[in-house]
Amino acid sequence: MSPMPSWDAASIDGLQTGQSLARFTAARLGGPADYLHIAKDPDYSETLELARQAWQRGLAVTVIGGGANILVSDAGIRGLTIINRATAISHEIEAEAGIVTASSGTNLIRLARYCQENGLSGMEWAIAVPGTVGGAVVNNAGAHGSDIARSLARTLILDGDLGERRIETLGMQFGYRHSQLKVRGDRRFFVMKAAFRLERDKPEAIQERMDQYNDYRRRTQPPGASLGSIFKNPPGDFAGRLIESTGLKGLRVGSVQVSAVHANFFVNTGDGATASDYSELIRQVRERVAKATGVALELEIQTLGDWD
Repeated sequence: MSPMPSWDAASIDGLQTGQSLARFTAARLGGPADYLHIAKDPDYSETLELARQAWQRGLAVTVIGGGANILVSDAGIRGLTIINRATAISHEIEAEAGIVTASSGTNLIRLARYCQENGLSGMEWAIAVPGTVGGAVVNNAGAHGSDIARSLARTLILDGDLGERRIETLGMQFGYRHSQLKVRGDRRFFVMKAAFRLERDKPEAIQERMDQYNDYRRRTQPPGASLGSIFKNPPGDFAGRLIESTGLKGLRVGSVQVSAVHANFFVNTGDGATASDYSELIRQVRERVAKATGVALELEIQTLGDWD
């Protein structure tokens, strides 16, 4: 592990050192952050200043929203980790459409409920999706045949080199669980806000669709601590089907197990599981599926931290 760069955290309000990240992740795993900041103000003034200072010092900046779809290493994350908990939602009506603007720390389920209450359709799919707006934009999150790209109008980011920038939807270069931001190698950006263009509909009709999605999730996804879908669905198939067809439901490494409910979910059984257990189970499943089917499964989750 490389030595931690010098930063006088004790003299900076809102900055902590050596805090475990396990309580901030859906899988309840992860080692310590060199520096930790919890963003609560949707204006992000303090958060953006800390990010600028970190970049000036050559420190990496990692942003965690709801903690889903990420695997944080047991060794933790070097540099500055921002836990994005800042929530703000507003909307305006434009003819037959509505523009909903949300801070990047806004929970997707909360956003879906807000849209339903205000008779705005297009985010129903998010009612069963953990995570936040910022992570959803970067990863083009989606479910039930829809995704962020379907309704995103524009995104406001802080660019480490160019300052605040507004990116229109075409500039995001969306694809399946893909965006221009996700593949940006330097990671020197922070998503601040996103605006969505939604259609007007009756709240009760929107609620009916959301109820169907919630019911589907309860029937098909396991409860408990997990990362969400581990692998992307390959073209024309489903990762869960491939894993199940290979006889891997129930496969276990340490205290992490391929779910018996849905094979593309790996569950932390709560018996001292580690991120290394997850990593090894992922490796074994990929290897055995590739050998049996010829399909190389691609990760949907993101691995974060020091894995050396």
